[in-house]
Amino acid sequence: MLILAGLGLFDEKDLTIREIEEAKKADKVFIELYTSKWHGSLEKLEEMIGKKVEILIRKDLEENSDKVLRQAKTQNVVIFVPGDPMVATTHTSLIQQARKLGIKTKIIHNASIISAIGETGLHIYKFGPSVTIPFPEKTKGKLPESVYDVIKMNRVHGLHTLCLLDVTDEKVMEPKEAIEILLNLENARKENVIKEDLGIVIFSKAGSEEAKIVFDSIKNLRGKNFDVPAVLIIPGILHFTEREFLSTFV
Repeated sequence: MLILAGLGLFDEKDLTIREIEEAKKADKVFIELYTSKWHGSLEKLEEMIGKKVEILIRKDLEENSDKVLRQAKTQNVVIFVPGDPMVATTHTSLIQQARKLGIKTKIIHNASIISAIGETGLHIYKFGPSVTIPFPEKTKGKLPESVYDVIKMNRVHGLHTLCLLDVTDEKVMEPKEAIEILLNLENARKENVIKEDLGIVIFSKAGSEEAKIVFDSIKNLRGKNFDVPAVLIIPGILHFTEREFLSTFV
């Protein structure tokens, strides 16, 4: 059986009792840490479940996923993933592959940034499609115009846009880097979608004691340092209750 278990928002303390029980009785336990930044301790996680946890890299779940799936055919295999297991499309594909091979699957949900953004006071049902702002090296220096297009579409319809920030094995994108990319996109397109006086939300270290939410203009937030992981939110048309809630973060 293949079991995908969410790590939650911040560290090993976010694990559920159900996840711990499944990991304790599993034959193999893996963890992937490339889809999001996790602040937990692998050593503490291993102490909690009483067994070794093997780290998977991107190609282990994409190009070479058959290695893990072969083990899941005859053994109970748990894969811990940041946030909720079914937010990243990589994990959806893995579940599909397993089911095609006749492998039983189980999904154990946990908290995700997708639900945590409700802490900003913005109404979840008013979010449109989200985007991921990539590092320039991933796009070979080209501006990610699809990001601009989604933000523009959402703003036209009065919807909020959740901007996830890129993660690689070496680093996590900071909000100030994302803001510069957005401003460069506006400078290239010149369609008045992402102006410096636009109010945005920065939500950093969600789920931790150090979580921070700030609402201010791009001009005032530009160049400022924030802890990671973090997300940007570009609000659409604000309901008066949203505006009132956001005013507490100014």
